[in-house]
Amino acid sequence: MRNPYLNAYQNALEVEVEAASPHKLVLMLFDGAIAAIRQARIQMVNRNIAEKGRLIGKAVAIVDEGLRASLNRDAGGEMAANLADLYEYCGMRLLEANLKNEPALLDEVERLLGEIRGAWAQIGKGSAEAPAEAPARQGLHYGAA
Repeated sequence: MRNPYLNAYQNALEVEVEAASPHKLVLMLFDGAIAAIRQARIQMVNRNIAEKGRLIGKAVAIVDEGLRASLNRDAGGEMAANLADLYEYCGMRLLEANLKNEPALLDEVERLLGEIRGAWAQIGKGSAEAPAEAPARQGLHYGAA
């Protein structure tokens, strides 16, 4: 039987996703990728190879299938192309971090995604939905494993 608290959390998350604006959904993707990277770093240090790989895979999927796939290259022009290249670079660095067990590579991708997230949050700062701060290093966040 599943944990009732986990079920409640997942139900609340589903409701929030359904009600979120496209801007908020992108913030949630950034938060999920950053949280997965932070958790992967912990697993890497603890030598929990399977969990590290799962979490890095999750971060790669969020960056590639979420952030990169959501880019509108027609409307976004050069900026969208540059972001697509950056997201591809982040994915490659995450895979390299996994293969080499290099926490510094995870740090690099976390920093890059955090900078883009911060800029994205500033775009929506006029609305109450966009927190300006990246997720804290402690606790669960949207998309956390």
